[in-house]
Amino acid sequence: MQLSPTMEKYIAHWGEMGTKWGVNRSVAQIHALLFLVNQPLTAEEISETLSLVRSNVSNSLKELQSWGLIKKDQPILGERRDYFIALQDVWEIFRVITEERKKRELDPTLTVLRQCAIEAETDTAIEAATRVKMDQVLEFLEVLLHGYDDFKNLPPSVLLKLLKMGGKIGQLAAMFGKDESA
Repeated sequence: MQLSPTMEKYIAHWGEMGTKWGVNRSVAQIHALLFLVNQPLTAEEISETLSLVRSNVSNSLKELQSWGLIKKDQPILGERRDYFIALQDVWEIFRVITEERKKRELDPTLTVLRQCAIEAETDTAIEAATRVKMDQVLEFLEVLLHGYDDFKNLPPSVLLKLLKMGGKIGQLAAMFGKDESA
């Protein structure tokens, strides 16, 4: 498969951004390729197109499948190879990535912070000011995740409207009461 220079640039940049987000470069590049092309691809085609070692492609495909960002396409009669396709809806991609990161990173952190808050109540070696800081981080994360839970199932059209409103939401909230952080 021959990529246009613009597609190559897009895929290369997506790989770079992936590394900054803690995702393997190959995983991010394969995701970008499968998102951009308009047909299912085999692991061999991906390997050849991106000049990646076949074993790296296989491992990356497994990772992308575990995230729910790609899936195997319908099998072709008489064909032994698997074909892969990526989610195509950007809102669904964002939702899947956000939910997976929450599950893999934030939920375990919240569990540990809750345990630490309980243990800190009886830990005489911890100063009161330290307990307050620990409680503030726990409260912040709980509020953040509660807000996420409130918003995650909103239709994309509603989320888009909220995002476009930007700072107007803050102004609206200010109209209904004093800022609690002040």
